[in-house]
Amino acid sequence: MKFFIDTANLKEIQEAHDMGVLDGVTTNPSLMAKEGIFGHDNVMAHYKQICEIVDGDISAEVIATDYESIIKEGEALAELHPNIVVKVPMIREGIKAIKYFSDRGIKTNCTLVFTAGQALLAAKAGATYVSPFVGRLDDIATDGMALIEQIVTIYGNYGYQTQVLAASVRHVMHLLQCAEVGADVVTCPLSVITGLLKHPLTDSGLEKFLADHASGNK
Repeated sequence: MKFFIDTANLKEIQEAHDMGVLDGVTTNPSLMAKEGIFGHDNVMAHYKQICEIVDGDISAEVIATDYESIIKEGEALAELHPNIVVKVPMIREGIKAIKYFSDRGIKTNCTLVFTAGQALLAAKAGATYVSPFVGRLDDIATDGMALIEQIVTIYGNYGYQTQVLAASVRHVMHLLQCAEVGADVVTCPLSVITGLLKHPLTDSGLEKFLADHASGNK
């Protein structure tokens, strides 16, 4: 399973990269705004900086919602770097655009997916990734993990090459459950990835090893 970090923060991206486990990055307009990055030129320059750090797919989201503008924005993003994946919303015009990009070899990530039917449409249009939102479904008392499993099953039934990218992954259990049901990718905050390191017995065991070593050297 691939680990993507869901952020526009260069320091966090560098830290995840330095751990040696980072496969890619996802971003969105909200994450850009959180880092104080506004304006077309600044956003495009920031994507280039991310591409300099990470040798993996970088999802860059279009803002437009009409077909012609999605195509224009997406092509401009794709020209920035070979690792750019054009992130397109799950709407009628978005599906049309994904088909356009797919036919031209431009990688896409269909975002804001909340049903298996939406994921099926994205796969048929040729999306590289589909992003079902686990946490946001959990927020409305719906089983987000069941959706991941359903999409994985449907894609397996028919051999779709679209990768299931579990988004809105908020904690370690989400990540591990995604691994159990066969998600191809998880995208999450850095804290979720580093959370995999933690266990009290690891901490206490290391503390004892170090204490025993120190006592033996006295």
